[in-house]
Amino acid sequence: MECKPLEKELHKKEMMAVQDSMDVLSGKWKISIISSVCYYNKRRFSDILNDVVGISNKMLSKELKELEVNQLIKRTVLDTQPITVQYELTDHGKTLQTIINNLTDWGMEHRKKIIGS
Repeated sequence: MECKPLEKELHKKEMMAVQDSMDVLSGKWKISIISSVCYYNKRRFSDILNDVVGISNKMLSKELKELEVNQLIKRTVLDTQPITVQYELTDHGKTLQTIINNLTDWGMEHRKKIIGS
């Protein structure tokens, strides 16, 4: 059964949307960073660094900047001594909550299926 031209066009737009999403969220660290901030609501740089095992300071800084550019994370400099920087999800970033929850659930089920724990 062949797709009609309108169905093909819709599918093309859907595939483009998936690619756009992957462009914003791809890489080894972004989902983990978002998950850390999502889970705790507000996180300091050092907290995220501790949550995301294996990430370097430089890479975390780079990834946070990219997430800011894409309006998923908001950076706030607090007037403390020493200065504290806090990160939280923007309203747009909070729309990823369901995806993060689904990935968590899927990951736990997958782990059980593959290694039994």
